[in-house]
Amino acid sequence: MQRILVVEDEPTIAQAVADRLAAEGFEARTVADGPAAVVAFGEYRPDLVVLDLMLPGFDGLEVCRRIQAERPVPVLMLTARDDETDLIVGLAVGADDYLTKPFSMRELTARVRALLRRVEHAAALAAAPARDVLRLGPLEIDRAARRVAVDGALVHLTPTEYDLLDCLARTPGAVLTRAVLLEQVWDWADGTGTRVVDSHIKALRRKLGANLIRTVHSVGYALEAGS
Repeated sequence: MQRILVVEDEPTIAQAVADRLAAEGFEARTVADGPAAVVAFGEYRPDLVVLDLMLPGFDGLEVCRRIQAERPVPVLMLTARDDETDLIVGLAVGADDYLTKPFSMRELTARVRALLRRVEHAAALAAAPARDVLRLGPLEIDRAARRVAVDGALVHLTPTEYDLLDCLARTPGAVLTRAVLLEQVWDWADGTGTRVVDSHIKALRRKLGANLIRTVHSVGYALEAGS
């Protein structure tokens, strides 16, 4: 049974999330502040963390920094503030996805399952002996190792950032809509949550350079094949 640590200081939300995760077949534990989250992470060894941004003690960004430094783990961040700066910072410190409150439990469990599937897929690819390396201008993607380099320098990407880049790289130069990216990367097929795509694209540009990914306004994004 996969373990999920729920870090949320509102008891009603924490219990509702834990109950739904348990009903979906996960083992869930809840904690209510930043310091307790870091301790519980080391003791509980969760497979995934659902992490509120605003916490007593220290906030979710600091929790994310500390737990990712200890052991890489997928993080789904919850926020009541619809502020894109907060979301980009969260992605930069190691969060893989986010939900803005209020959210549906259906959406939360779908995001959790998608994150866990991507981790399993990454482990399977890493165990494969064959190397599949894609080179597009200054960009190099080692699919088996899930490593990315720009001009020969390794770039750290979160699992979601890597999957988004890999999705764009499968058809260099072709424009993929936000709905297609949501379905292929997040496994979320009803087209909601397009802002999460935009925020991850911004995070990728910060790490890879602004010119590698082209925006087609009101449509989607394309990876520039000859950048």
